[in-house]
Amino acid sequence: MIAREAQLEASVVELELRYAGISGFGEAAPIARYGQSAESALAWLESIEIGDDPWALDEIEASLPDGEQAGRAALDTALHDLQGKLAGVPVHRLFGLRRDGPPTSWTVWLGDPDDMARRAEGAAKRGFQRLKLKLGGRDGLDLERVRAVAAVTALPLQVDVNEYWSLDEALELLPQMQIDYCEQPLPAGDPAGPELKRRSPLPIYLDEDCHTLKDVASCAERGHGVTIKLAKSGGIREAVRMVNAARALGLGAMLGCMVESGLGIAAGAQIASLFDHVDLDGNLLLADDPWPGVEFTGGVQRPSMAPGLGVSRT
Repeated sequence: MIAREAQLEASVVELELRYAGISGFGEAAPIARYGQSAESALAWLESIEIGDDPWALDEIEASLPDGEQAGRAALDTALHDLQGKLAGVPVHRLFGLRRDGPPTSWTVWLGDPDDMARRAEGAAKRGFQRLKLKLGGRDGLDLERVRAVAAVTALPLQVDVNEYWSLDEALELLPQMQIDYCEQPLPAGDPAGPELKRRSPLPIYLDEDCHTLKDVASCAERGHGVTIKLAKSGGIREAVRMVNAARALGLGAMLGCMVESGLGIAAGAQIASLFDHVDLDGNLLLADDPWPGVEFTGGVQRPSMAPGLGVSRT
């Protein structure tokens, strides 16, 4: 979602894989900006053959056609859900990871400064421990938005500009903002990226610039960290590769999400402990989450200790 967009509904694709009488589930949350839709994800999933061994991840991955990262994420997470259930452990235990990751941020969508401040106060009362402010209004009010929110809460703040600033705007605004870091201030591929990294007083995290493992190295030239989303990367397996590559390059790592049900968020929560920052509020934006099981406590999205992804459809 871009900063100025509101959504009343989100279309996703659910995948069920069956093996030895056990089902594994995954969710595809397509990103329209990259030419994906629920229909294209479904068509991709219906076109593939993965064989009959849910543990053969290398062979399965090598057989897949290119593209449709959200569809790939649904397949990947369904396979991991199935593996966890077959082994009798939650997915994070398959990787030897801790259960808890960092606290998730709550996204305060773009609006008038006073309105954003009111919504930020409400999020603090719900137990969130940090806030992500959507900026990029192109109306001269972005600094006022940050100051209005900072005036009503002491929670740590980060901002997501969604590619809407120029280099000059970023260099003017960032020194005046009391925030921890800024996500994607410049358009993806902007040639001014390396200069902004060099001159910025705050860490720059790259989202639209960073999709899969092949993008991480170039992001080291343009930012201080990368934002990884399962719907962009193609699932848990690629996301783990990406965060390991980011660490090797001295980059920070943030785990993000789309508007997803608990099924999609559970997959991210399983590997959240690998990341410095987490933005897994997608299911908390829903009026009714059809896949409960992720526990929001102390500001953290905790995966279930049940086998697999640990969520069940209501």
